[in-house]
Amino acid sequence: MTDRTDINIDALRQLLLARRADLEAHSKGSAESRDAVELDQTRQGRLSRQDALMQQEMAKETERRRQLDIQRIGAALGRMECGDYGYCARCDEPIAAKRLELDPALATCINCAEKGS
Repeated sequence: MTDRTDINIDALRQLLLARRADLEAHSKGSAESRDAVELDQTRQGRLSRQDALMQQEMAKETERRRQLDIQRIGAALGRMECGDYGYCARCDEPIAAKRLELDPALATCINCAEKGS
């Protein structure tokens, strides 16, 4: 593939690197909220335990999504390195510059994204 002249790959790379660093920092900072919930009835009531379990599950789901975003960012950085960045992974057509500005980790054009839904 050829380099895209309508997008600033260096600026998008910096944005991706900053976003990944932010996600990794949040992941480390929220590790305690994903720890096992202690079920000691002498320390907290049943409703409090249920609330703690629900909060733990929400924290786990947030972390799962965070890790998926980190993977998407890594894949986008890989596409930048091999020269495939900015082109749809399905149809090889250019991804709109505005679309990449909104989410630099995107791998598909709008047409393929709509078909994949």
